[in-house]
Amino acid sequence: MRDVTVAIDAMGGDHGPHVTIPAALKCLARDPELNIVLVGLQDVVEAELRMRRGKTSSRLRIHPATEVVAMDESPALAMRNKKDSSMRVAIDLVKSGEANACVSAGNTGALMATARFVLKMLPGIERPAIAAEMPTVKGHTYVLDMGANVDCSAEHLLQFGIMGAMLVSALEQNEAPSVGLLNVGEEEIKGNEIVKQAADLLRSSGLNFYGNVEGNDIFKGTTDVVVCDGFVGNIALKSSEGLAKMIATMLREEFKRNMFTRMAGFIALPVLNAFKRRVDPRRYNGATLLGLRGIVIKSHGSADRFAFEHAIEQAVREVRSGVLNRITQQMATLHKEVA
Repeated sequence: MRDVTVAIDAMGGDHGPHVTIPAALKCLARDPELNIVLVGLQDVVEAELRMRRGKTSSRLRIHPATEVVAMDESPALAMRNKKDSSMRVAIDLVKSGEANACVSAGNTGALMATARFVLKMLPGIERPAIAAEMPTVKGHTYVLDMGANVDCSAEHLLQFGIMGAMLVSALEQNEAPSVGLLNVGEEEIKGNEIVKQAADLLRSSGLNFYGNVEGNDIFKGTTDVVVCDGFVGNIALKSSEGLAKMIATMLREEFKRNMFTRMAGFIALPVLNAFKRRVDPRRYNGATLLGLRGIVIKSHGSADRFAFEHAIEQAVREVRSGVLNRITQQMATLHKEVA
């Protein structure tokens, strides 16, 4: 355990302070070595704190910002014109060392662009990638990239594999996490030229490369890490979210069909609740913007308090486990081997 300070973009997301502040207070109550900086419009943040009976202290302080980035705002304009936004100021606190990590539920494009501009990239990493945890029959797996990079080279996919492996290694004390490359088939001859080249690079990288994996392998938990470009990854993510909602809707409809199905639903309620907990997307909220010289966590924009708590906890875990150092060391090792 170690003291960790997290800067929270209190204004970000669909619900802003109504979610971010109660989530922050809950995390502070659970973790005595956590410190939080709430960044946002001071009057709004103070009013929300009063309503939640929260008070500033040595572990909770407010850092004022005068602007807010809208959820539909142009990332380029937000980065250029809103230098005192709650998002920008929270990231600035990470760069200055006043905070160890930043958490925001705000505009994804603006967060990525601003974080990359302010924090810069780690040595050897050309592009940041969004890494998200997804449930599997074995527990969970990490998939990246989830949408930051639509077009990727083979070298970018190699870097994603290294970053994903080091993330899992740090968080789960797994020194040899398995890495799979998402493809249209398991055979080495499958896929486009970029994917084939990426597979060759991953095989010679020193990572525990499993080989090609297909879409269903994500949920089987075949590998600890699944690598793909952002175009494919985002489609996989949104498809899985849509499938989960469809299954939940269909189950509710079937159990409400008549008196007998309602009774069956009542009997099956403990099983249904357990299933709901296992696949609840709120438990996996908090995607990591890997590759930056600082820890930045992106929460889902529509996250409720419970989900945002998990995003804060993800930031704390990454700081304490030394994710950035592991990625830097692995990239340095790779470059020495290549040289």
